[in-house]
Order: sequence, then structure tokens, then C-alpha cells
Amino acid sequence: MSKMSNLLKYIRFDWPVHFILLLTNWLPDNVVFLRFRGWLVRPFFGSCGKNFRVGRNVLFNNPSNISVGDNVYLAYGCWISGRGEITFCDNVTVGPYCAVSSSNHQRIKGSYSNEEAIVDPIVIGEGCWLGAHCVVTAGCKIGKGSVLGAGAVVVHGIPDNVLAVGAPARTIKTLEDFP
Repeated sequence: MSKMSNLLKYIRFDWPVHFILLLTNWLPDNVVFLRFRGWLVRPFFGSCGKNFRVGRNVLFNNPSNISVGDNVYLAYGCWISGRGEITFCDNVTVGPYCAVSSSNHQRIKGSYSNEEAIVDPIVIGEGCWLGAHCVVTAGCKIGKGSVLGAGAVVVHGIPDNVLAVGAPARTIKTLEDFP
């Protein structure tokens, strides 16, 4: 992508989101203002469903590469970096201070380069809950109905309807699927 098209993308998508969040960060995190923040930023995403709720101090990089389903909640202090595609399916809850990044640095000539990142899409399945301080790395798919325990670091796929914890995250329990 050329430098000019990158600049235009930043002006059209990134900068308005950063400005809106800067202006609304003083508002409390209650249902009204969570929805208001989500409503204000939704035009700048790749796609965005209804009832998008965004907590204070959430940071989005490359929101045009991020797709958000219905009833998605991102809590206080999350960092979402969409250099590659990120999909939050319907009914996803993301706890405070989570990091989701669809790119990883790679080592080139003895140094980690930001320019030559490995970019891989992320999918967070329907009905997932990411506990506080979780990290989801590039290329991971979290199956529908799964829960990540607080502090989990996801470096590979997580199946449907499981509880995964730890660094790296591993499945410790299968969850019942209620009708």
C-alpha cells in the first residue's frame, strides 16, 4: 500500500476514532455512555453490528480492518490492533486491559522489525468471554462459547465451548452448551 493511501486511511478511519475516544474518555463507564461511545465510533470499522459498547481508554489501531458483531462489549483499557483482520462475532465480552493484535514482529538480521510484521487474521467466536488482561495473538481463532480465564495468552486456536487458562492458554474444562 502506498504512503498516500496509508495517510488517507488514517485520516478516514484511525484519526476520527482516536479523536472521538479522546473526547468521550471523561464520561463514566455506564450503559448509556458505553453505548454512546460505541455508536460514535461504529462508522469507522470494517463492519459493526448493533449495541456495540466501548469502555473508556480503549485503543483501536486500523479500525477499518476490524469487524464487530451485535452485542459486543470491550471493557476499560483494551488495546485492539487490526493490522490484519480481526472479527468479534456476536455476543462477545472482552474484559478490561485485554490486548488483541493481528500482527507479530519477526526477527530480521538480529532485530525485531515493525515494518516486516507477520499479519494473520483473528476470529473471536460467538458468545466468547475474554477475562481481564488476556492477550490474543495473530492467527488465533477462539471457538464459539469459549471463556478465557484472566491473564490467558492465546498463541494457537481454542476450540468451541471450553475454558482456557494460562500462558500459553490451554483447555482445562469443557463447558456445557445450554440450549
